[in-house]
Amino acid sequence: MWRGWCRRCPRCGEPTLFRAFLKMAPACAACGEDLEPFRADDAPAYFTIFIIGHIIVPLVLMVERGWSPSLWVHALLWIPASLLLSLALLPRIKGATIGLLWALRFKPR
Repeated sequence: MWRGWCRRCPRCGEPTLFRAFLKMAPACAACGEDLEPFRADDAPAYFTIFIIGHIIVPLVLMVERGWSPSLWVHALLWIPASLLLSLALLPRIKGATIGLLWALRFKPR
């Protein structure tokens, strides 16, 4: 899972898991491991939403209780923070999910 989190091939550790931002390579260019059967589907998006919600919501509540800023300040703070966290976490969570599927040898029928 750690290799997947680092966006590397779960077998050899080379940075060949993705060929684009979220587009998984069909096979590792270094070791030839077939990565096509290990599809993460929607799980990374759900995990990302879950994690970001647990980070952003407490921060929103703390800022609201502490300073009570107007709504536009909340919008300026939390919309970019949510987008940046999503862009940072989604490929890593997808890689970790693929790494877990690879470690468990989970292949759909």
